[in-house]
Amino acid sequence: MAFEFTILVGTQTGVAQLVAQEIELRLDGEGMHITTLLMDELDPGVFDGGGLFLICTSTYGQGDVPDNAKQLYEGLLTLRPDLSNVRYGLIGLGDKGTHANTFCFAAKKFDGVMSELGAMRIGEPLFNDSNTELPEDEAAEWIEGWIVLVRQHLGVETSA
Repeated sequence: MAFEFTILVGTQTGVAQLVAQEIELRLDGEGMHITTLLMDELDPGVFDGGGLFLICTSTYGQGDVPDNAKQLYEGLLTLRPDLSNVRYGLIGLGDKGTHANTFCFAAKKFDGVMSELGAMRIGEPLFNDSNTELPEDEAAEWIEGWIVLVRQHLGVETSA
C-alpha cells in the first residue's frame, strides 16, 4: 500500500532544496508519492485536510527562518490553525561552529509551533551540522529510518 507525503522546503541559499531532491531520489520507487514545495508564498492552508509532511529548513542570520519560510511560519503563529490531523518529520540545517547559540533554530521554531497547534512529530528530528557531514548525505541516511517509523505509525506495509 502506497502513501504520500509533502516536503516543505525553507531555504535561503538552496541547500535545503538540494536535501529534498536527494530524499526524493533515495525514496524513488519505494511505494510512496512525494511532493516537494518551496515555502515561497505558502500559508497555513497548506496543512488543510491534514496529512504527512517533512519540514526541511535551514536557519538564516541569528536563528531566523529563511526569507521564503517567513510567511508560513508567521501565519502559523498568528492564525493558530488546528493541526491535529497533521503528522510531520523535521530536518534542520545549520552551522554549529559559527552559530552554536542559534543552531538549527528555524527547524526548532517550526517544531515548537507545529506541536503547539496539535501536529504530531514522528521520530526525532535531524539537525545537520554543515561542518561535520554533507546535509544531503546525512538526510539520505536519516530518511530511511524515518520512513520505517512512518510506515509503523500509519500501519503501511513495506512494498514488495
